[in-house]
Amino acid sequence: MDVIGLIPQFGSLLYTIAAFVVALSVIVAVHEYGHYIVGRWSGIHAEVFSIGFGPVLWSRVDRRGTRWQIALLPFGGYVKFMGDANAASGKDGESMAEIYRRNPDDLRRTMHGAPLWARAATVAAGPLFNFVMSILVFAVIFMTRGAPVEPLTVAEIRDLPGVETSLRPGDTILSVGGVPLPEPDFASDAEEGAAWRDFEGALPLAAQLEYSVMRDGAEVTATGPQFFPALVGSVVPRSAAQDAGLRSGDVIRAIDGEAIVAFRQLKDIVEGSDGKPLLLDVWREGEMLQLLLVPRRTDSPTPEGGYETNWRIGVASGQAFDPATETPGPLAALATGVSRTGDIVYSSLSGLWHMIAGQISTCNISGPVGIAQASGAVASQGAQSFIAFIAVLSTAVGLLNLFPIPALDGGHLVFYAYEAVAGKPPSDNVLRVLMALGITLILSLMLFSLSNDLFC
Repeated sequence: MDVIGLIPQFGSLLYTIAAFVVALSVIVAVHEYGHYIVGRWSGIHAEVFSIGFGPVLWSRVDRRGTRWQIALLPFGGYVKFMGDANAASGKDGESMAEIYRRNPDDLRRTMHGAPLWARAATVAAGPLFNFVMSILVFAVIFMTRGAPVEPLTVAEIRDLPGVETSLRPGDTILSVGGVPLPEPDFASDAEEGAAWRDFEGALPLAAQLEYSVMRDGAEVTATGPQFFPALVGSVVPRSAAQDAGLRSGDVIRAIDGEAIVAFRQLKDIVEGSDGKPLLLDVWREGEMLQLLLVPRRTDSPTPEGGYETNWRIGVASGQAFDPATETPGPLAALATGVSRTGDIVYSSLSGLWHMIAGQISTCNISGPVGIAQASGAVASQGAQSFIAFIAVLSTAVGLLNLFPIPALDGGHLVFYAYEAVAGKPPSDNVLRVLMALGITLILSLMLFSLSNDLFC
């Protein structure tokens, strides 16, 4: 056995596991802290705040009597409130009776003896904190990256093979190849996306184009590269492109010996490939190499809100130059964070509905193995990409916990809604049965998603 040859694979596995544990621990900590802090504000005492399950590695008790701990198995966490029987907030009848015998007033400090509003607020706070975290992260990333200034202005020109350019930093782009840039005033993101797709489709298929630009107050003509060259802007984790070894910054010069100059040519060839392997001639940092890539059949959301199935390789296009940016204000950044989080919620629900309706494959559901692989892949792309990925997962975790399944936060909120209407909670026996069914359903979904990771 080649032990030395296994070292890179083992290191990659450890990196993937570490990235997954970090991502999951951050999301769980935020979620459970939401439960804890709102419960505390509502007068409900937390006995244990745990990150992870199983044997305790570290713990301390604060001045309020809450034990904060880190456990061995970092695949979740929980807050155990006074009167809870377990991490799922089941009622401990014996503990509640003992609390009542000792001091009836202490029942108000339990999860099951607190007013309905306090229980509902405490349960809802977990998913809410996940959403708030996502919004804030997306807002900070948007402010860090900046928004392109209007009108579009050149900041830095990319080094592309075989292309001469007379563009300069500070040039304001008016038209490319005789095609005017889309007007900046759009009613919606969908309208803006459609306008840029129309612009891309109207550009001449040439490696070098004429640009009309404003420079030092005068309109001049400059030469420059294809506006959307066959440049890899980013690579989707666990995609065909990543498996083939494509990287951000690669320029695809030819496919199966056919020269290409624009990203839309790459897209057309991939979509018409019917899944057959494609041999790519790739320029990377001054060197040429060949990569074999096999497109995958993928269900992708459409601008109209539905889904379509196409062959995809998992790359996003890059522009011929980096645009000049400006730092948006806090309100604009928060609005972008809200919009991005809302888009994730909408696309998740839409995807789930289309899977239930049989319109797209259930292989779109990833389990722990798939999420771990994605965590490692995104972490390798840099800290900002990894933090954005954590925000996406945080939104997904918040949404999942709102599903009306017993043992999840959404199931507890359904019980509280019943109590508000009926004037009394469901009986303890009914709750035990429903909780058992909920846990069974959750375990079944976990096994299903794990089978997707292994066999899809």
